[in-house]
Amino acid sequence: MSGHSKWHNIAARKGKQDKLRSNIFTKLCKAVTVAAREGGGDPDTNVSLRVAIEKAKEASVPKDNIERAVKRGTGDIKDGADIVELLYEGYAPGGVAVLVEAMTDNVTRTAGDMKHLFNKYGGSLGAPGAVQWQFQRLGVIRLDREQGSVIRDQEKELLLMDAGMGDLIESEYGVEIRCSIPAFQKVMEVVQSFGVTTESAGFEWIAKDTVPVSAEVSEQVATFVEALDELDDVKEVFTNEN
Repeated sequence: MSGHSKWHNIAARKGKQDKLRSNIFTKLCKAVTVAAREGGGDPDTNVSLRVAIEKAKEASVPKDNIERAVKRGTGDIKDGADIVELLYEGYAPGGVAVLVEAMTDNVTRTAGDMKHLFNKYGGSLGAPGAVQWQFQRLGVIRLDREQGSVIRDQEKELLLMDAGMGDLIESEYGVEIRCSIPAFQKVMEVVQSFGVTTESAGFEWIAKDTVPVSAEVSEQVATFVEALDELDDVKEVFTNEN
């Protein structure tokens, strides 16, 4: 989700982590497997894998689970169907654009779940390309207000700019650093050199322009996004809601 909505989504996930631990472990291990399959099993040379492993560790996914997920990706373990990545596009209530990243071993099941939830919550599922043009794929690093204050000095910001940072956005929730995908690894290394703890870090679909909605529509969108996010096959949900 975009802007403040993404911060709220992070907080919501933390709040229900214990309740949905199995769901979260499934999602994170799928992400590790896909990253290892696409870029190899070495996190030192595969930044996507490194991010996926770090997210799994932060959620307390057991080390053995992570290692098995890597080996599934590299082909060293073959104990299940292949996982494919899919991108669903459409509209939530109020005409809010939605992108849903999914990872699944059963495309038919996932497609059915998507159609059902879009219809149930008053949205509409679109064809490929329907809304993707309204977003751009970026590296995004978020720090809460306390951690974000550490990097808010001229010298550190210059180091981040030299590494490839595009934007640094400050809000009531903290600091958000954006950069191109190729620059992500270097920017992340600079952030880590400051000794700070990130709220989230990875690749996201960021809306080029956001749309304001009423409080009622915002609540409807949040309910819809939460329903999507609870599906095991859904990795991330992004909207252009302001």
